[in-house]
Amino acid sequence: MQDRPPLSFGKTFLASGLGVIAAFALFGLLGMLMLIAASAAIVKADNSSIVAKKFYLQIDLGKRLCEQTPDTWVTYLSDQEMLSLEEILNALDHAASDSRVQGIVILGDNATLSWAQAEEIRNAVAKYQQSTGNKVYAYAEAYSTPAYYLASQADSIMLHPSGLVDLRGICAQSLHYKDLLDRYDIHVDLIRPRSNAYKSAGETYIRRDMSPDNKAQTRAYIASIWNHAVSQIALSRGTAPDSINRWADNLEAYMADDAMHHHVVDALAFRQNLTQCLNGVKTIGVARYASTIQKSASANQIAVIYAEGNVISGKNKGFETNIYSQDMVKALNAAASDKNVKAIVLRVNSPGGAVTASEDITHAVIQARESKPLVVSMGALAASAGYEISCNAHVIVAQPTTLTGSIGVFATVPEVGTLLSRHLGITTDTVMTNRNASGLSLLRPLSPTARAMMQKNVEDFYVTFCSRVAKGRGLQPQYVDEIGRGRVWTGAEAIKIGLVDTLGGIDLALDLAAQMADIADSYSIVTYPKNKGLVELLSQWSSTSEEQKIRARLRAVIPFYDALEYWSHAAPLQARMEEDLAF
Repeated sequence: MQDRPPLSFGKTFLASGLGVIAAFALFGLLGMLMLIAASAAIVKADNSSIVAKKFYLQIDLGKRLCEQTPDTWVTYLSDQEMLSLEEILNALDHAASDSRVQGIVILGDNATLSWAQAEEIRNAVAKYQQSTGNKVYAYAEAYSTPAYYLASQADSIMLHPSGLVDLRGICAQSLHYKDLLDRYDIHVDLIRPRSNAYKSAGETYIRRDMSPDNKAQTRAYIASIWNHAVSQIALSRGTAPDSINRWADNLEAYMADDAMHHHVVDALAFRQNLTQCLNGVKTIGVARYASTIQKSASANQIAVIYAEGNVISGKNKGFETNIYSQDMVKALNAAASDKNVKAIVLRVNSPGGAVTASEDITHAVIQARESKPLVVSMGALAASAGYEISCNAHVIVAQPTTLTGSIGVFATVPEVGTLLSRHLGITTDTVMTNRNASGLSLLRPLSPTARAMMQKNVEDFYVTFCSRVAKGRGLQPQYVDEIGRGRVWTGAEAIKIGLVDTLGGIDLALDLAAQMADIADSYSIVTYPKNKGLVELLSQWSSTSEEQKIRARLRAVIPFYDALEYWSHAAPLQARMEEDLAF
C-alpha cells in the first residue's frame, strides 16, 4: 500500500487548532452540566429535609409571584427570582398539621401581588390561624394596598418607624399615545364591533383620554374591589369602613406615626425587633418548605392546568410566561385521555390575546369537558379570550376581586407610510395584480373594501364569542350581548349576572372537582404544562439568555415595555382587555 504524504504544516496546525477548540468546547459543556447537576444535587439535599425542630414559615412578597411552581432548572437558568402561588398555598395547607411550624411571617416590601393573589393567600392564612391558633406576623418598610390587605389578616402588623402604608384607595390611570403618534404621522385604525363601546383596549392609540364608557366601567370595578377590601380590613382590624375611607380620603394613616395612631398597624419596629418577637426561632421560606412536602400517591388524580399570561398561538420556545395554544391543547388532551385523571381544574390568569389561539384552546376545553368534570379557577384576570377559554367549564370559581368578562373583540391596524416619507425620507412604490392586493399594507391607509372586511371579521367573531358564552353558561345570546360589549366585571359582580358560579380560590375549585368526580375521600394532584427536560431548557437558554438580559435592561428604562413588546408582534385580531392601567 502506498504511503500517504505527510500533512503540510498549515493543515497540521489547522487540525490541531480545531481539535483544541473542540476539546475546550466539550470540556466546557461537560463542566457546565456537572456544575448545574452538582448545584441541583446540593439544593435537592438541602430541600429533602428541614432539621430544625421548630421554625416560622416565611412568605416574602418581594419575589415575582407566578401561578405554577417553576421547574428547578428554570430557576437556575433564568434571571428572575420567582415564588409561586401554588407553593404558598401548598405550604400553608401542609403547615397546619406540622407541629414544627410555630407560625407565619409575611414580608410585605416590594410586593407586586394582585388583589386576587392577596385574597387567595389571605384566605389560606386565615384557615391556618383557625386550625392551629398560631400567630401570624406581618412586617414591611412600606405596604402597597394589596400587601396591606393581606397583612391585615395577621395577628400583629409591624411597620418600619420611617415607613408608610399606601392606604389611599385605588387609582386607575392609563397612558395614551395619540399625540405621540400624531407627531410622527402614525395613524392607528381601531376596528371593533359597533356595540363594543366598553372594549377599551386599543383606545390608547386613538384617544387622549378614557372614553366615557371605559371610565364608567373602570370606576365600577375599582369601586367593587375597594369596597370588598375595605369591608374585610374593617372586619379584621375591628374598625368601621367609614373610618378607613376617611383615612384614605385625607391620607390620615399614610405615614408611620399616623398609621400607628389609627391602629392601622400594631407596632413601629425595625427588622431586628421582628426577630426578637420570634424568640430566636428561625424562619424557613415557603418555597423551600413546599419542596420538602411529600406528594400523596393515589390512583385518582385531579389535573391542574395552569393558563397564565397572554393567549398566543404556537408553543413556548423560551422562558416566557404566556398561554401558548399548542401547549394548552396538548395539556388538555393529555389530561382528558389519562385514565388516572378523574377531573380537571383549569387555573386561568389572563387578560386575553389572539383570537385564533383562543378558539383552539376553547375547542380543546369543550372536548375535555365531555369526558371529565372540568372546573375553572380564576386568578387576578380571566378576561376576553381568558373568559372564552373558561366559559364552557362545568363550574367557574372566581375571587371577588377577579377581573373577568370583557366579552368582545377588536383589531388595530397601524399605517406608517407618512412617517417613512415625511420624517425618514423613505418613499414606496407599488405594483399590484388586483385592486386590494395592498389593502392591508402598513404603508397606506386601509382601503374601504379592506376596512369593511375587517369590520365584518370582528362583528362575526363577536357573535361567535357570545354564542360560546351562551351555550357554556346556559344563557340567551341576546342577554350575553347585553352584559358583554367588552365590559369588564369583578368576580363579585360577575356572579350576579351569571358569568361565574361561586366565589373562592383554587382550593374550592379542587373540592368541587373532587365531589363531581366522586373522589373527595382521596386524590392526588398532577400539574400541567409538564416541566421541560434539562437538554431542552439548555438549548433554549443558550439562545435566549442574551435576549433576556437585553429585555431586562429595556424594562428598567422603558415604561410598559412588556406591553409594547407584546403589541409589536401580536396578531391583528384580539380578544383582550386593556391592561395598561396603573392601579
